Amino acid sequence: MLYRGFLSLVDRLPLPSLTVQRVIAFAVILTQGGIAVTGAVVRVTASGLGCPTWPQCFPGSFVPVGHGEVAVIHQAVEFGNRLLTFVVVVAAALIVLAVTRARRRKEVLVYAWMMPLGTVVQAVIGGVTVLTGLLWWTVAVHLLASMAMVWLATVMYVKICEPDDAPAIDVIPAPLRWLTALSGVALAGVLAAGTLVTGAGPHAGDKSLDRVVPRLEVEIVTLVHLHAQLLVGYLALLVGLCFGLYAVDATRAVKIRVQVLLALVVAQALIGLVQFFTDVPAALVAFHVAGAGLCTAATAAVWAAGRTREYVTQPDTASV
Repeated sequence: MLYRGFLSLVDRLPLPSLTVQRVIAFAVILTQGGIAVTGAVVRVTASGLGCPTWPQCFPGSFVPVGHGEVAVIHQAVEFGNRLLTFVVVVAAALIVLAVTRARRRKEVLVYAWMMPLGTVVQAVIGGVTVLTGLLWWTVAVHLLASMAMVWLATVMYVKICEPDDAPAIDVIPAPLRWLTALSGVALAGVLAAGTLVTGAGPHAGDKSLDRVVPRLEVEIVTLVHLHAQLLVGYLALLVGLCFGLYAVDATRAVKIRVQVLLALVVAQALIGLVQFFTDVPAALVAFHVAGAGLCTAATAAVWAAGRTREYVTQPDTASV
């Protein structure tokens, strides 16, 4: 009953073209990944507790207020990041409205509804992170959830670009499809290890002398080596996948996606190396988080390319 009422309201909106749906879906990817980058900026500028409570910024106020113990710049950075949440929410809401109005297939609708629901979950995780004083594992969960949202948003974009009434087709053989899935699992391991490095690293998110941010008490060099070894494994899987795709003469679209992915992973590895040998400068942390989002989106795009929907032209078998 409620959903019927929702549909009746949505049907009053203009019918969005496929181009409009794609633009909104792309905006969802940008906002989901972008807020992870701005979150990294909050952390490296030590502004994580610029708003020391949640959902309010200060007790009794949703906006920054004059406070002798919290620098204005830290308040501005943290509050600015919270404001960006509304941009993420707007993009997520728009994609739901667009695909619902266009009466897209159920698969697309499910992915679209994941966007606002996931954003709410992310906001709650962010609140827990603040209320626990930036406890390292809450920060880790926050980043991993963002990467999961980037993955889902990318797959959603690919699904939106496909025609609803076309049959599903396996573009690459099943073994390579499984190898693509395994590379996604390897990426998850790389990301998880990266959050452990962050938890033991120099950028805790706050430098107040009266507030000690709980950190991961593990030797950071050990965690860096774990992170690097998982990255090597992930890269090896991608190289194998690339050779496999060329061996079966995959479509040009699939080949381009895996080439872009390989380039992004190599670039991300180089950023990590520079970070390690330069004592993790703040600016490179933001670039590294952005790189993580790009690698996640590119891996999701390769995965989604393995099975698509397209019209198949039947050969003309009529006798001459």
